[in-house]
Amino acid sequence: MKFEVKTQNDDLLKSSCSVLLSFAILIFIVVLSNISIKLGAISRHYEIKYLCNLLTIEKSSLNFKKLSNLTNQNTKQKMWDLCREIVK
Repeated sequence: MKFEVKTQNDDLLKSSCSVLLSFAILIFIVVLSNISIKLGAISRHYEIKYLCNLLTIEKSSLNFKKLSNLTNQNTKQKMWDLCREIVK
């Protein structure tokens, strides 16, 4: 017959591995969230720049409406001022 003695070292190792894995997953989620927020801001900036370039060529009311939604500007004059600064 063979007798095995169970020690607490195995339990401690398993629990520390699970805590470490949980911590690593949490950090990974935070990093991915940060990257997605940054990419969203970059995308928004380039979309505003693109719409401003379109407005300098074609003064369409649809372009004004899209730009107004992105920049929260209410008047066309404010949008023109913003586009002048961006297009420079």
